[in-house]
Amino acid sequence: MKKSPQEFIGSFSFDNRLAPYDILGSVAHAAMLSKQKIIPAKDAKRIIKGLNSILNDLEKGWHLPEDEDIHFALERELIRRVGDSGKRLHTGRSRNDQVATDIFLYLRDHIQMVVQEITRVQKAILTVAQKNQDVIMPGFTHLQHAQPILFSHHILAYAWMLERDKGRMRNAFDRADSLPLGSAALAGTSFRIDRKMVARFLNFSRVSENSIDATASRDVVAEFLAACAILMANLSRMAEELVIWSSVEFSFVYLSEEFTSGSSIMPQKRNPDVAEIIRGETGRAYGALISLLTVLKGIPLAYNRDLQEDKPPLFDAVDTVMGCLSVMAPMIESMEVDPIRMRVACESGFLEATELADFLAEKGVPFRAGHGVVRQMVLYCQERGIKLKDLSLGQLKKFHPKFDEDALLILTPERVVNAKKSYG
Repeated sequence: MKKSPQEFIGSFSFDNRLAPYDILGSVAHAAMLSKQKIIPAKDAKRIIKGLNSILNDLEKGWHLPEDEDIHFALERELIRRVGDSGKRLHTGRSRNDQVATDIFLYLRDHIQMVVQEITRVQKAILTVAQKNQDVIMPGFTHLQHAQPILFSHHILAYAWMLERDKGRMRNAFDRADSLPLGSAALAGTSFRIDRKMVARFLNFSRVSENSIDATASRDVVAEFLAACAILMANLSRMAEELVIWSSVEFSFVYLSEEFTSGSSIMPQKRNPDVAEIIRGETGRAYGALISLLTVLKGIPLAYNRDLQEDKPPLFDAVDTVMGCLSVMAPMIESMEVDPIRMRVACESGFLEATELADFLAEKGVPFRAGHGVVRQMVLYCQERGIKLKDLSLGQLKKFHPKFDEDALLILTPERVVNAKKSYG
């Protein structure tokens, strides 16, 4: 579709999402201008009243008339409502520090929302772990049977991964907790503004230290998008396991019908579509990060119009992450775990092998030597189609004289799991 130059540089189609934050920042700015006697108090009151009326109308579903960007749209509507008083609002600021402030206000709000949703997923994981805390399953490395573990131990690993995701989000929040407003276009302003008053009004813990940096930088947005990308990688790994575990070959878990769908041709199918879409949505979060980093990589100081391209990837990443988190929590909490299938799966793959090697090590055999002995035992069993637990004490002793009756007692998944004592 062809566009005029003005249409091409316009950003209202996406930055109108910032309207509540732009209004909030403008109210704070107007109140400060009045206190500092930079504009008349009566004008500030009209401005604040007008801004609040616009916000109320927006909350009721009214839409601003389209303009070049959200800042011009709000200013034009404000002047329409309150007259010439509205023309004083832009005193001592620029769209450059204004939009940076809007973005930080948006980020702080949505980081807290993301953290809340992550916590919901963690609680869902904990609920499933508590319901199935004694269920034993095969642990995997390289997607091969490794050692028997508790299902609760396995699923709770994701809760710890998500805890680090929350930490990354909080780090990004801290970086966004610095007020850019008052930096003006890049060099500050000659008006005697009170930036700390505005920071208090908007609940920023501090003001930015360098006006050029404050208007030209979007690394805080990039940091948030990086945190989103890592979070989505972790969600994707969990979704992948749900896809595998719910397959007929595994049947470790059964996903609630709400989170599956049927086939258009095969009536028996229950496809794990929600988990698959979470996997697929991960690419969007990665794309958002790469998109912004590419925008930022060659921009000289200070503000450049390229920076308005920070918002589409930011908004898309927020929508993607919030959407995935919102369905992940109930999907996990409602899934049914099959303890029998998991326990039966522990019967194959020689999961007790490491415990036998440890047994020999405790008897004074160098671990690497014991490892070799048990490897020969596994090969012996594979050739005969039997399991380690099928070996008699006499057969064990043929492999190494240090084996005794106690070795027979550890050849069950339950014994192997219960033998683990190390922290974590």
